[in-house]
Amino acid sequence: MELSFKDKVVVITGGTRGIGRAISISFAKEGAKLIVNFLRNVESAKILKEEVEKLGGFCELVKGNIAEPETSGKIRKVIEEKFNGVDIIVLNAASGILRRFWEMDLKHFRWTLEINVFGQIYLVKSLVDLIREGGKVIGISSLGAQRAIPFYTLVGASKGAIESALRHLALELSPKKINVNIVSAGVVETDALKFFPNKDQLVEESRRRTPLMRLVEPEDVAKVVLFLSSSMADMIQGQTIVVDGGYSIVA
Repeated sequence: MELSFKDKVVVITGGTRGIGRAISISFAKEGAKLIVNFLRNVESAKILKEEVEKLGGFCELVKGNIAEPETSGKIRKVIEEKFNGVDIIVLNAASGILRRFWEMDLKHFRWTLEINVFGQIYLVKSLVDLIREGGKVIGISSLGAQRAIPFYTLVGASKGAIESALRHLALELSPKKINVNIVSAGVVETDALKFFPNKDQLVEESRRRTPLMRLVEPEDVAKVVLFLSSSMADMIQGQTIVVDGGYSIVA
C-alpha cells in the first residue's frame, strides 16, 4: 500500500536540517506542498528548497523563531494567500542548552521551553481554524521525555511537556476530526549529536544496547511521520510512537 500526499499542504517547523529535512523531502517525494519554517541557517534552507523543486514540488520557506508569535503569523499568512487551508502540521523545531542543570540560568530555561513547547502549541492554536477535516498534527519528541539522560535536563523536560500537551490537544481536536500524535526518536545520526558533551559515550552505548544494532536515521523517523499523517492512521489518536530500534525495551 502506497502513501500519497499529492497536493496536501504540510507545515513543518525546523524543517531544513536533520530529522526535519528528512521529513520535508519525504513529503515532497509524495507530492505534498510544503511550508517549511527555519530559524538561522539560510544556506540549508535554500538547499532544501532547491531539492524539493528538483523533485517537482513546492516549498515556501518561512524564516523565524517559532517561539515568536510573529512567526506563526507569517506561516498563517502563506496558507491564507496560497492554499486556504492546511492538512498536516509537523512540530519538529527544537533547541536547548546541553549542560548540567546547575550550569544554566533562567534565560536557558525560557529559551528551551519557549521554542520546544510554547511556540509549537501556539502555532497549532494559530492555525486550528485552517486545519481541514481529517488533518494531522505530529509532534517530534525523544526518549529524554521519559528517561534521564546526562546534560539533557531542560530539553528532556520540554519534550515531556510537549508530549503531554499534544495528548490534551488530541482530546480537544477530536470533534474536529483532527488526529494528534507524537513520534519519539532514539539517538538519531544528525549534526545535533555534536553538541552533546558526552557524544562518543552516548553513541557507543546506544549502538551497543539497540537490538537492531544501529542508530536511528532521520529517514526512519520520517517514515513513521508519513504513516501517522496518512488515512491509515485515522484511528490512532494521542499516542507516542517510539522509533529507537528497540533500545527502550532492553532492561
